[in-house]
Amino acid sequence: MDGAATEGRKMKPTVDVTEANFKEVVEKDGLVLVDWWAPWCGPCRSFGPTYEKVAGRHPDVTFAKVNTEDQQGLAGSFQIMSIPTLMILRDKILLFSQPGALPEAALEELIQKARDLDMDKVRAEIAAEEEKGKGQQQSGVA
Repeated sequence: MDGAATEGRKMKPTVDVTEANFKEVVEKDGLVLVDWWAPWCGPCRSFGPTYEKVAGRHPDVTFAKVNTEDQQGLAGSFQIMSIPTLMILRDKILLFSQPGALPEAALEELIQKARDLDMDKVRAEIAAEEEKGKGQQQSGVA
């Protein structure tokens, strides 16, 4: 296909997420970023173009967007209290969740840090924490 033919059908670098496709999107292997936003939110509107721009440079990463105005149930279930909020998951494990708009360089740095993590080590740490929690529950400490 020539460039002109594909240019007209250029894919959007982000995925709009609803309750219907949320699980399918966030449970993908690899990196998944989720931007929780709303159309009336000034910081969200300023962060949006940065998010889209960075998404265009990382085609191997899923960049999801959840409109909290349209998806109030999802926002409530994730206790989103402030927007924009950015979440980063890798291999279905939540690595980062923080409200606030990020500058482009900070977003790129977070993506690189998530890529560089030793996920076997992360899974081992999670398993150790879960075991510790079970031990405390069994001994009556909570």
